[in-house]
Amino acid sequence: MHAIQKTKQPLGFFTESVVDLNAVNFWLQKFNPLWSSNQALAKVVHKEMAAADLASFTLLVNRHFKFGAAGQHHPVFVSVNGVRYERSYSLTQLDAHHVLLSVKKAEGGKVSSWLVEQAKEGDIIEFGLPFGDMTVSLGQPLVLLAAGSGITPMYSMLMSLQKKNQLKNQQIELLYWVKRHEDAAFKGYFEQLAKANSNFKFQIFYTQEDAADERLNTTHASAIAHLTESTVFACGPSGFTAKAEELFAPMANHFQSEAFSMSVAVNDDVGFVNVTLTQSNKIISIPKGQSILASLEQQNIKPTHGCRMGICNKCVCVKSEGSTKNLVNGAQDSEPSHALKICVNSAQTDLVIDL
Repeated sequence: MHAIQKTKQPLGFFTESVVDLNAVNFWLQKFNPLWSSNQALAKVVHKEMAAADLASFTLLVNRHFKFGAAGQHHPVFVSVNGVRYERSYSLTQLDAHHVLLSVKKAEGGKVSSWLVEQAKEGDIIEFGLPFGDMTVSLGQPLVLLAAGSGITPMYSMLMSLQKKNQLKNQQIELLYWVKRHEDAAFKGYFEQLAKANSNFKFQIFYTQEDAADERLNTTHASAIAHLTESTVFACGPSGFTAKAEELFAPMANHFQSEAFSMSVAVNDDVGFVNVTLTQSNKIISIPKGQSILASLEQQNIKPTHGCRMGICNKCVCVKSEGSTKNLVNGAQDSEPSHALKICVNSAQTDLVIDL
């Protein structure tokens, strides 16, 4: 009897035969910049300014790209001045081959500044696998609260619902806070959506115009009809999401938030604590009131991390002993053997963590 062996595809045989996939990808991309043996890549085919300091990129993705659910985030990898950075952004799927990436320039942000100011058509961007639990459910009323670039996952969810022809079956209200009129992204789309769908309503609040609108407060929560039956999503700086949770979570059927940055707040935590790293057998001293991740990085310790905003869970480790404080919502945790997100927690006492 003759053994029958399945013939391998040339690319598969080539990549399995070569240890250095970076070298394989280098030569593949000499033929086509989107070709790769293992990387999820996308090419910028169009760039436009959707609002002040907010750029929207239409991207053509390759076969390795994994589309996430509307509202999820993707790790984004870019190199700036020879240094590779990872950040997380919410994407909007446009069709089977294209996504929309919208990025707001952050003060002092290396990646966001590079994307908004320097990225151009033809550039290649690498992506990781999507993550996040803030995904839209069908049927029940939906309240969307957004501040600044927190509008991008909301835009993604609305686009998805529109494509599925679900807007006519679901009551949706969007409340969106920006500083000035020129900061409001996708306003034209929201206006068209409201005109075509009686179930969709939206309001934009401008907090730094001459006649400034009020920031998120109790009047906004009390004005929502059927709040007790609604799912509420909030996305924005940590101060905004913490306020949204305080006002909406007690009354809503379901509440979920994602904070994309730490708000500047008064910090009266002073002094230092000792952190024992059990895997690396080190004891180091770090300041109170600062994220554990940032404190470790300042001492040239590089833990695994991703989004830096407490969503992707890449930085989670086990806290064996000690007390920590969540920098997003202020919650304290003194229980042993708890999962700890070191990117959004500070040390309050000496700690023992599994790193």
